[in-house]
Amino acid sequence: MTRRDFLATTALATFAPARRNPELAVEGYIFQQYARKQNKPLEAMLPEVLAMPRAAGFTSIELNSGFFPSGAREQTLSLIRSQHLRMPSLYVGGALHEETSADKTISDALKFGDLCQPFGCKAIVTNPDPKPGDVEKTDGELNVQADSLNRMGRTLDEHGFQLRVHHHTPQLVDNAREWHHILLHTDPKYVYICVDVDWAYEAGFAPITFLREVKTRLRELHVRSARHKIWLEDLEDSDIDYRAVATYLKQANLNPLIVVELAYRPNTLVTRSLVEDLRVSRQYAEQVFGVHSNA
Repeated sequence: MTRRDFLATTALATFAPARRNPELAVEGYIFQQYARKQNKPLEAMLPEVLAMPRAAGFTSIELNSGFFPSGAREQTLSLIRSQHLRMPSLYVGGALHEETSADKTISDALKFGDLCQPFGCKAIVTNPDPKPGDVEKTDGELNVQADSLNRMGRTLDEHGFQLRVHHHTPQLVDNAREWHHILLHTDPKYVYICVDVDWAYEAGFAPITFLREVKTRLRELHVRSARHKIWLEDLEDSDIDYRAVATYLKQANLNPLIVVELAYRPNTLVTRSLVEDLRVSRQYAEQVFGVHSNA
């Protein structure tokens, strides 16, 4: 190869889009709902529910800190290990609009992240807690929250984790005032984003428009289907056009972790077992997003 050929090849490699290799996981919240429906504590249901992802064909899971109470921590870790599950991300919520509370949230994120790091955990997803009664945060509290998120992102980065900020509807009221503050006042180098497409839909935002505001900070996508604001039992074609979302991701060359997050409301029509709903959801996600459970 001549020097000219080498330089031309290097230039192409530099400017060519990164190969899309998206990954698929399942969120653990539905298992907490399942345990409550059985009127049993989550700890008693862990052997059953942590076998469900594998039975449904998933190889990766995103749990939250509720799966790691002091009395059942080793049981959870042992079950994850025995099921050969990966944990590319972990959900750790907490308050961030008060400095003292933010210190605890950051400490908890590190503590639980260290527990899950042996299973491939490289990211912490957090949702800033709302104030009691979902009262909107003051400008001062939003500034503290943004500073806390920046501090959290830097701290996690130092320990090998990426921070991803998630949202529910409290962050999206008043034309997404709190959410826009987070996007505008946090450092893109340390604070990345996890978009929950259904919660954006619930708040009245068009998914593609919502995603465009996040731009290249998108690292994770939570997906759930709904029709007329009623959650469906599985991931399927619904009021949320996930095919359009998948097309946008491909065109924008974005490769977020795709996380299936099922949840049932009291009026959700459930016709199958949870394992079957998870299996159907996995197959839909693989087809629409081009992801694979063993990515």
